[in-house]
Amino acid sequence: MKFKDFHINIKVRIIEIFISSFIGGMIFPFMAIYFAKNYGEQITGILLTVIVFIGIIINLFGGYISDLYGRKTIMVYAGIGRFIAFFIMIICNSPWFESVFITFLMMIVNIICWGVTEPAQQAMLIDVSTLEQRKLMYSITYWANNISIAIGGILGAFLFTDYLFELFIVLSFGSLITVIMIIFFIQESYFPNENEKVSPSFKMLELFKNYKVVFKDHLFIWYIIAGVLILSMEFNLTNYIAIRLSEEFINQQFIYWKIEGIQMLGFLRAENTILVALFVLFTAKFVERFKDKSVLIIGSFLFVVGYGVIAYSNNIWLLVIMMIVATVGEVIRIPVEQSNMAALPDDHNRSSYMAIKSMSTNLSFLISSIIVTFSALFPSLFIAIIITCIGIVGILIYLVIYPKIQDRVKF
Repeated sequence: MKFKDFHINIKVRIIEIFISSFIGGMIFPFMAIYFAKNYGEQITGILLTVIVFIGIIINLFGGYISDLYGRKTIMVYAGIGRFIAFFIMIICNSPWFESVFITFLMMIVNIICWGVTEPAQQAMLIDVSTLEQRKLMYSITYWANNISIAIGGILGAFLFTDYLFELFIVLSFGSLITVIMIIFFIQESYFPNENEKVSPSFKMLELFKNYKVVFKDHLFIWYIIAGVLILSMEFNLTNYIAIRLSEEFINQQFIYWKIEGIQMLGFLRAENTILVALFVLFTAKFVERFKDKSVLIIGSFLFVVGYGVIAYSNNIWLLVIMMIVATVGEVIRIPVEQSNMAALPDDHNRSSYMAIKSMSTNLSFLISSIIVTFSALFPSLFIAIIITCIGIVGILIYLVIYPKIQDRVKF
């Protein structure tokens, strides 16, 4: 199986991922700093929380909308909506006019469009791929996403403060390119049967009935909660830690360069992304030598300790070392965590289980947003302790429920 054998939709999607992640990586990880400088940490935390809640609600509807109207239709309209939002951001951050509030509103529009289109994009990839193709397909998309984020994060760290207007221009131009690619190159992969089409209200009623069943599965819910608490450690990097570094980090010499706070954030994100892309090549074989429980707990512990130290330290070398520790924990934890996650749901309710699973990212982001609000009230050491304790609680939940997980999961 080679890249040339993929359906045109997959090839276009991989290119689109690289463009979107590269340009988005230069801007979105630093938006918490942007809002904090204009509104303060407490208001910024509230604004980020609002964005998260909207994202959670939209995620519940996204997949069902694509089933009702088709993949390409949703992707085109959402792409146009994102382009309009980014274009307005240009105007609101230009030398002639500035509005942080309108920029925030356009962030919400972007979240809505992303929440609607992401399930359609994922479904489209499945529609046009075979079982044999998917391993390579997801490996390539994973690499494209990580490498583009790493490059974009490094550039954004050096350009965000002084060239925000220009970055928004690039973001809008990239968004326009992806819309054009979708319109002219993407082929519709799903055609709803008009005779069998039901109303959106009926489909959503069925969806929420299935959610009720999922929430009665206490083992699955506790597993999700543990994962959310631990994952929230990473989301602090682009929220609380980003703001802290921009305010507290004193310029330091790193090899040949003087590094300031925002640049340090970009470097840490790039370091994490590049290390993940490198470590993932041999992690799967390495973790097979150990019991899944040990891998999950040790990986989670390294992850929590790494980000716990990063949440407080301002020493450039300690930050770099702790990111290595956190990344090692991440790459050995993820395979076991995902393997258990795939095996826990009942077959007949798998889509509803995965819908709840997809909310875990937003919930982790919500926790990190609340931390930003608290950071305006408490010192850095106290916040770092709180962040670390949240991760430790997640590890303790894993330890308590893992015997039951072993009973259910068939190894």
